[in-house]
Amino acid sequence: MQRERDSFMIEMDVRDYECDMQGIVNNSVYQNYLEHARHVYLKRVGIDFSEYTRMGINLVVVRAELDYRSALKSGDRFVVTVEMRRESALRFAFHQEILRLPDMKPAVRAKIIGTALNGRNRPEIPAALDALMGVEGA
Repeated sequence: MQRERDSFMIEMDVRDYECDMQGIVNNSVYQNYLEHARHVYLKRVGIDFSEYTRMGINLVVVRAELDYRSALKSGDRFVVTVEMRRESALRFAFHQEILRLPDMKPAVRAKIIGTALNGRNRPEIPAALDALMGVEGA
């Protein structure tokens, strides 16, 4: 039986310098929000990027799918959600949303696919990440 996934959510603010000439968050900034939430989530569950790097393991994004739903503006508060799932034997996916507060209106829906590269630059999922995702197909 696959273990129940932890729901993770982090609250953030839009800062003035993240907005473009139209007064809305620049599209590339949303990827920063998503990445920050993933890093905080992984650290919370015991996966430390810097420690993995010291061990010769690099966690990398191999694909990013973003659906922009509505724009955030300077001063908006929002939450970013993270749910990690196994994508295949050597890949994992983060299903994420950026939701404006307080109405929880979706700004972005994303699926970020990643893998871990070992010291030989070959895909290999470390045991701690494997355990985090549970047993595939169970």
